[in-house]
Amino acid sequence: MPKAKKLPSGSWRTRVYSHSIPAVDNAGKPVYDKNGKQKEKKIYESFTAGTKKESELAAAEFAAGLRVQESVPDMTLREAIHKYINSSDAVLSETTIAGYKKIQEVAFHDIMDVPLRKLTTATLAEAVNAESKRLNGKSKKNPKTISPKTVCNEYGLVTAVLNRYRPKLDCTVKLPQKEVIYKEVLPPEIIMEVVQGTEIELAALLAMWLSFSMSEVRGLTKSKSIDGDYITVKEVVVNAGSKIVRKSQGKVPTRNRRHRIPPYIKQLIDQVDGDVLVPLNSRQIYYRFTKLLKDAGLPHMSFHDLRHVNASVMALLRIPDKYAMERGGWKTDSTMKKVYTHTFSPERQKVDEVINQYFEETVLKEIQKDMT
Repeated sequence: MPKAKKLPSGSWRTRVYSHSIPAVDNAGKPVYDKNGKQKEKKIYESFTAGTKKESELAAAEFAAGLRVQESVPDMTLREAIHKYINSSDAVLSETTIAGYKKIQEVAFHDIMDVPLRKLTTATLAEAVNAESKRLNGKSKKNPKTISPKTVCNEYGLVTAVLNRYRPKLDCTVKLPQKEVIYKEVLPPEIIMEVVQGTEIELAALLAMWLSFSMSEVRGLTKSKSIDGDYITVKEVVVNAGSKIVRKSQGKVPTRNRRHRIPPYIKQLIDQVDGDVLVPLNSRQIYYRFTKLLKDAGLPHMSFHDLRHVNASVMALLRIPDKYAMERGGWKTDSTMKKVYTHTFSPERQKVDEVINQYFEETVLKEIQKDMT
């Protein structure tokens, strides 16, 4: 029977053999013995109690199969994320893996090197609170904390890893509330005027007119994407860490879509030398677009906001949701409506005028009538 040992804290701990797992090195690769057989690593369960008798009794019950103890792998959270990535690298995209590795590198410094066994719900809550205060490091002059959305995305990976390797741990903690951003996008005619005749005109119109994302615009080619009067998203080009990767599909099947090419855009495509429609990289496209707006004295918009413009145009024209979703490549109408659909300033002013007119000419007049 295993014997308990007294800890510096005064408690007693008994360790008992649980099972063995295949041994791997720090890189997650199998470790073999001289006969070519993969080595095994023994896993022990620990039972800590206030007295020696209680600790040894709990261990004996576990050994006899009378007590169920959560089996926690002997590794840190950082190591668990590494193992999680390696166990799914055939089904995860390169950009997803790059994102996971970045989280592993920069996020949750307080718990990243803590053994899984020592993590508690309280520890996770404190780590989320600390992470919510972390500066994003993008601006040294005006440092800002990372966004609530970033914290939630990071914690999503942590919970996925813990659900696999510590399934009994309650990971439910309070997360920062995501900001509701009310964004006004520029009317398409103003954007059209700004980009017309520039080297990013085609890129901007593919996003604003046809609702293609940055990765989709970069993936378009004459040889694979153009078929007569139609253009089809068959490939995307993404940044995976420091690598540029061309992939055969977008992140969801609905993003692989087909549109009729407007004559104006067809004319721009015909003027392109070479196979790739937009040979610029993502930074070049983004900074050229934002600089054009700045030079014109217009409010800042990201290149991705051009997809928001497209969604807003469809809402303005009352395009049925089914066709708007299909055209924009959105899986659900909630994503389209909550995230991408915004109102243009002049149209918003008209709505405000209608509402104000109702209250002023109907509600207030009725109240004044009752008072006289």
